[in-house]
Amino acid sequence: MRQILAVLLAAALLNACSLLPEQIDETKDWSAAKLYDKAKADLQDSNYADAVKFFEKLEARYPYGPYAQQAQLEVAYAYYKDNEPVSAIAACDRFIKLHPDHANVDYAYYLKGLANFISDQGLFSGLADQDMSERNPRAAQESFDAFKELTDRFPNSKYTPDALARMRYLVDNLAWHEVHAANYYYKRGAYVAAVNRVKYALEHYQQAPALEQGLTILAKSYDKLGLNTLRDDSLRILKQNFPNGAQPGANGIQAKKAWWRFW
Repeated sequence: MRQILAVLLAAALLNACSLLPEQIDETKDWSAAKLYDKAKADLQDSNYADAVKFFEKLEARYPYGPYAQQAQLEVAYAYYKDNEPVSAIAACDRFIKLHPDHANVDYAYYLKGLANFISDQGLFSGLADQDMSERNPRAAQESFDAFKELTDRFPNSKYTPDALARMRYLVDNLAWHEVHAANYYYKRGAYVAAVNRVKYALEHYQQAPALEQGLTILAKSYDKLGLNTLRDDSLRILKQNFPNGAQPGANGIQAKKAWWRFW
């Protein structure tokens, strides 16, 4: 009896649902241009989630054409503005893969760099409060790589000057990351690890201001290891590149002014 009642109840519910009016999609008959204009209006009004929805709807309905291509790029920008860098980066990568020769592909590289730059700001904002050996500078490196590809492939792009400026900033921060890690290891007696971090910075981030402190840590580490020849070589390089002696560094690392008497 209970089974019969359950079946009758289910049938009644199905009949009731069939009587409800279907949800109507007001955009069903919209053209690509109208969908694009609606998405752009939402984007300009900072309604980023709605903008993404309409851009994606446009691409799904009209996948072949200039509106769809532009929608793919606009989606990346909407995600970027909505502080969703992972989604923005994925959208940029997709656009670059699908349209490597597009007239605006330089902007896709630039936007990818910016999206990673958001994560970089979070990475370095608390630089002095966290163990540098545990930090992962991946976002900063990927931001730098995207900007570098932009500047290498499109030296005349209007986005290149800003990308170059951001690259200089990123190099400085990446170098500081290595120097802070080296200082962390030095203070804990891990002198070989300290040497390796400074050597990496010297190899990859030449001319970065952080190398002044890095060379000091390098010489101090070699001294602790009893490697006097390498210590003296490090001091010689330090003196040649920074003849006035290391000054107190940004981000918390202190180096003696009289570097030649550092130990």
